[in-house]
Amino acid sequence: MSDPTPRWYDCRVGIVSPGFQGRPRSAEPALPPGQYLTEDFPVLSAGPTPRVPLDTWEFVVTAEGGVEFRWTWDELMSLPQDMPTVDIHCVTRWSKLGTSWQGVSLDTLLEGIDTGARYALVHSYGGYTTNLPLDDLRGGRAWVAHTYDGGPLPAEHGGPARLLVPHLYFWKSAKWVRGIRLLVDDKPGFWETAGYHDYGDPWREQRYQGD
Repeated sequence: MSDPTPRWYDCRVGIVSPGFQGRPRSAEPALPPGQYLTEDFPVLSAGPTPRVPLDTWEFVVTAEGGVEFRWTWDELMSLPQDMPTVDIHCVTRWSKLGTSWQGVSLDTLLEGIDTGARYALVHSYGGYTTNLPLDDLRGGRAWVAHTYDGGPLPAEHGGPARLLVPHLYFWKSAKWVRGIRLLVDDKPGFWETAGYHDYGDPWREQRYQGD
């Protein structure tokens, strides 16, 4: 990856200090602790938004032995499509409920890949990385999403395609996703290296290392 410094993120944790309290805790039972409900879809940017042409876009899964599995945009669109409706939760404390997406399940993309890996390191166009246990990308819990609310995913929200892992804080749902490297041992991504939680469960308020 050419640029190790992410310049964008719609849930950019760099603007939040450990002492940040945000809005008062919501009494809404659908929200994780410490979150408030928003009807908007906030975008927080620290630089230019990558523009990735569809004719050059690709998604690559690299197994731990170095074998690569590649999909072009047309190949991705020809795969079975899911239409999940999910709640999303940002570490900056906003939550948006009932968001509608379309994309390809990671179960579909990982099917047939012989791997003993336990972890995944996700890479984005522009250099952003984030890590997850591989099991969190399986079981119908993660997608490469290209459509939001019935239309093409806007570039400011990660289009043409982003990772969608709604059961974790939204920084794990990497925008402008370009590939996943399967790993035997965990390797932290950008924000995890900067002190944010390796896992990021919003229901357990896992915002920072030690939470």
